[in-house]
Amino acid sequence: MTITVLDPGPQSLVEDLGRPGHASVGVSPSGGADRAALRLANRLVGNPEGAAAIESLLGGLEVRINAQRPVWVAVTGATTTVDVNGRGEGSHCSLVLHPGDVLRIDAPRRGLRTYLGVRGGLDVEPVLGSGATDILSGLGPAALQAGQELRLGVISRDLPDTDFSPVRPPSGVLGLRLGPRDDWFTPEALHRLDSVGWVVTPQSNRVATRLEGPRLTRRRAGELPSEAVIRGAVQVPPSGHPLIFGADHPVTGGYPVVGVVDEEDCDAVAQLRPGEVIKFALRSG
Repeated sequence: MTITVLDPGPQSLVEDLGRPGHASVGVSPSGGADRAALRLANRLVGNPEGAAAIESLLGGLEVRINAQRPVWVAVTGATTTVDVNGRGEGSHCSLVLHPGDVLRIDAPRRGLRTYLGVRGGLDVEPVLGSGATDILSGLGPAALQAGQELRLGVISRDLPDTDFSPVRPPSGVLGLRLGPRDDWFTPEALHRLDSVGWVVTPQSNRVATRLEGPRLTRRRAGELPSEAVIRGAVQVPPSGHPLIFGADHPVTGGYPVVGVVDEEDCDAVAQLRPGEVIKFALRSG
């Protein structure tokens, strides 16, 4: 039971919910950049939420079903159109594909990443307990290539009663809690952090979303020992322009972390396109 990648588009990766627990040796959890979308794709086809799926950047992914029986699939994440044998279908719903059917994910109108969940999940060799692709460390499967075949896993659950999920529009506002190094920055810098709009730069990827705006000035010079951080940590390098660490983030590299984006907003960060403007909203506690 396989599917064949006919066209990977700009970038298509195998992702699950990652490999947590290795930060002490500098290995990030990795996994789906938009974890809520990954979980939803799996739920719609009756998989465990952490089953391996395909993360597609800006659409263009095209696959053919080689199974000997119908296969349920779902596309979630950025809202888009799904073509099945040239016929347009919607995203965020479950679809049944037959042997030989070809599915193509169109470029989304807004957002960056879509997720193709296939009933049974993808059967990939785990590395440190996960089949996720980490583009920074090189752990996990390589980026998908045209002609590549992917094995399907074993079906372990019934299909859900629901075959459609509404899409929640992004707000453009990210909750932020200061620390652990906010005392390294001037009061003016902290005020700027949540009072201006920040523009997403083209240098953004799964490692970090880089922002442009007014420079955040420091009250303390020097560097810190490298520290493990979590997804959503907002680091400020010498340029004074913050970046938000993503799924494949490294350790800090000596630069202070001024705050951490709320966990529930990290998925929204994964869908930000270059040129989009976001704002931070400081949380207390």
